[in-house]
Amino acid sequence: MNKVTMENSVNQAKVLPAFRVALPATIPIFAGFTFLGIAYGILMNSLGFSAIYPILMSLLIFAGSMEFVAANLLLMAFNPLNALLLTLMVNARHLFYGISMLEKYRGVGKKKPYMIFGLCDESFAINSTATIPPQIDKGWYMFFVTVLNHFYWVFGAALGGIFGSYLTFNTEGLEFVMTALFIVIFIEQWMKEKGHHSSLIGLGLSVLCLILFGGTNFIIPAMIAILGVLTLMRSTLQKDEVKAV
Repeated sequence: MNKVTMENSVNQAKVLPAFRVALPATIPIFAGFTFLGIAYGILMNSLGFSAIYPILMSLLIFAGSMEFVAANLLLMAFNPLNALLLTLMVNARHLFYGISMLEKYRGVGKKKPYMIFGLCDESFAINSTATIPPQIDKGWYMFFVTVLNHFYWVFGAALGGIFGSYLTFNTEGLEFVMTALFIVIFIEQWMKEKGHHSSLIGLGLSVLCLILFGGTNFIIPAMIAILGVLTLMRSTLQKDEVKAV
């Protein structure tokens, strides 16, 4: 058996187990992304765009809320600077996601560029909190979480774009699916934690920023505050975790 064949065998031994573990973790995302993707496809259809638009945009942009915004931008006068600034404001939270995932993405190899591209809220929530079994390759696990979530979004958008003109049900309030999903993820993480210092800090600072900046503008200040406080308290929190174990 030559070296290449051995490497392929080793990779296959890592890939399939990682996929089997990642798939169940993303099933809740499948439900949320499919419905939201359908809603997005229907929206694009209602604005006069063919199915290829939501399919390609969900495949190549993969920015969730920004794709809904982009639907209206496509109908407006061409203004790339405005689109750039709006995109930065809507998706600025990903800067903090990326910073917090630097260590986790270390050593994942050629998969890293795609994992950076595909880092959405849901993939971040799963990969940053998952307890990966020691026999499972963490790089492949996080890769498959990202790929599966991306696929769910494209799948939903394709369904909405293709069949949107035939659907007449009221989709009002459908966006709450993802809010409910994040509440479930938070509760699950809370139950896994030995101590709840980080969660309480995050909740407290978020509420404070909500009061100070309002519902429209609180997310970025809250993330900056959370990142700063947790960074300053990192050593203390790590000691508390060790004691809890």
